[in-house]
Amino acid sequence: MFCVTVTPTSRTLAKVDLLNAARTGDLVELCLDHLIKEPDFSDLLSDVGKPVLISCRRTADGGQYEGSEADRVMLLKRAIVAGPQYIELDADIADQVPRFGEVQRVIAFTETGRPHADPESLLDEARGLNADVVKFSWPMRTLEEGWPLLKLVAGKRSTPVVGMGVGRSEVTFSLLSRRYGAPWVYAALERGMEAHEGQPTITELRERYAAQDVATKTNFVAVTGFGDSSLVTVETLNDAFRRVDMNVRCLPVAAEDAASFPKRMDALKVRAVLAQGPTRPVAASLAADGREADVFLKKDGGWKGFGTLAKAATKALDEKLEGQWPRKSTLVLGTSSVAASVAKEAASRGGVVSVCSPDDKAAAALAKEVDCRHVPFQALYGTLADVLIVADPSLQIGDGRKQIRPGYLRPENTVADLTDPPCDSPLTTEARERGCDLVDPLATFRQHLRASFRTLSGGKDLPEESWQLATERVEAGRADRPEIV
Repeated sequence: MFCVTVTPTSRTLAKVDLLNAARTGDLVELCLDHLIKEPDFSDLLSDVGKPVLISCRRTADGGQYEGSEADRVMLLKRAIVAGPQYIELDADIADQVPRFGEVQRVIAFTETGRPHADPESLLDEARGLNADVVKFSWPMRTLEEGWPLLKLVAGKRSTPVVGMGVGRSEVTFSLLSRRYGAPWVYAALERGMEAHEGQPTITELRERYAAQDVATKTNFVAVTGFGDSSLVTVETLNDAFRRVDMNVRCLPVAAEDAASFPKRMDALKVRAVLAQGPTRPVAASLAADGREADVFLKKDGGWKGFGTLAKAATKALDEKLEGQWPRKSTLVLGTSSVAASVAKEAASRGGVVSVCSPDDKAAAALAKEVDCRHVPFQALYGTLADVLIVADPSLQIGDGRKQIRPGYLRPENTVADLTDPPCDSPLTTEARERGCDLVDPLATFRQHLRASFRTLSGGKDLPEESWQLATERVEAGRADRPEIV
């Protein structure tokens, strides 16, 4: 089930919010802590048409209620008399609110600073408080922080467990909770009605993450990172998997710890990983040789990596320069696996290739491997090239010692930014403003996404309708960005 949260401040608008939430979810959570005045509960719940869960959270627990504890307990007692299907009670006040009629009790344990140290030990306490459902809330900035709660949700228990995470990995937790059969997952009705900052909306869960499609037998493709490019990738691939009738959906994951990442993917039975932008080095821990790649597949007990972005970049450059690349001089900025692959391709075609990076040692090693010229970073501004290929996510525009000065980008340059397509990096934006002949990151992304989907789907073509969705999302994102003056 989807539990859709509403946080009205007005008693008049509360009924409208409840009805709207009932149209989009299976269970509606009414947060009393945002209301300025106490409502008529019987009237408020009379026409909802869906089960209602009532909660009232203290500011210390991430809510908005600032009154006394005695007043909060009395408010919850009056609410329970109206007969909602569920009432949320913090464990420290639950014994003050006796069971009433058929209202089910959700006993809540909340930590705002860190995950619960031993949540398993609190289950007996919850059962002693007549819990019908046990709820845990804590920070979920990483997959590691959500792991203990995920194990609780996945376990078979006489008293079911639900969770609410606070942080970017909440979406990961919600999708996994759907697969493991949690009673419900939480979502806000719309922006501005979040139970906590950053909570996904029900529209996002349904349209971007396809959460309604996730069930016990759903297979996940892990997509690393939560940046704009990852979000476009997730939504596009979910649309594509649905159109080709595959029971596969994307699972966004925070890839931060290379040591634990392979173990977590195996525990979640993830058999495919799509690595995005700065997270590629962490995802590389999947492969035995530690080589960076864009797509990883689990085969014969091990992981095999595929470098699809470099090939996509080559096709995009060929299309942009109409077969003139790499006959023009090319400067590769960066030492990533993508930089290495593109430099090797250009050199193999007889191009004049140079490699440069703030990490001069790594750049020199790559130049030796590719058998091309190494340009020390301090000598960058004395080096001219027709084509600039940027393949280092950490490289920034600026006047710092290890940054690229904006004036280095000239209208006669063809610039290809491979750091994190399809989204524009600051360098891409600067190149646009300075009139460079830009290889649109969207064109690179088109090639990359098609190749990735073929790999992930066993050879199927990316549906054109899915690609159109990606184009619309990227162009809308560009339109929302302020112009550089």
